[in-house]
Amino acid sequence: MRRRFNRGRYYERVLAGKLTAHIMRDTQPPRTKANEPTGTRTQEISYRDGSEEVARVHQYLRTGGVIGASGLPDPKRICENGILYRLRKPPNNIKEWIYHFASDLRDRIMWSCGLEVD
Repeated sequence: MRRRFNRGRYYERVLAGKLTAHIMRDTQPPRTKANEPTGTRTQEISYRDGSEEVARVHQYLRTGGVIGASGLPDPKRICENGILYRLRKPPNNIKEWIYHFASDLRDRIMWSCGLEVD
């Protein structure tokens, strides 16, 4: 996912103003497991080309506007050439597998219709 994100230069395109960044979730404080300093916010950001979402990332935004952890956004989903790529945890049992299959199908249908997918 990161290779695809880097190859598409999504973050650079946001910084250059070619894509817009829309904050979808912004909470404080981040999980203690993240080991980020006090005041850091955890954010989910949608990168858009016009009204179309082309990528979604997670980042820790430290006070002063610096991105924490690796210093770069962590891609969670990318839509390239009409194909949605996203990260998912593997299902542990048949019930989870059915749920994941159904929700993935629903997400793909919504995405192809241009509807927002949570």
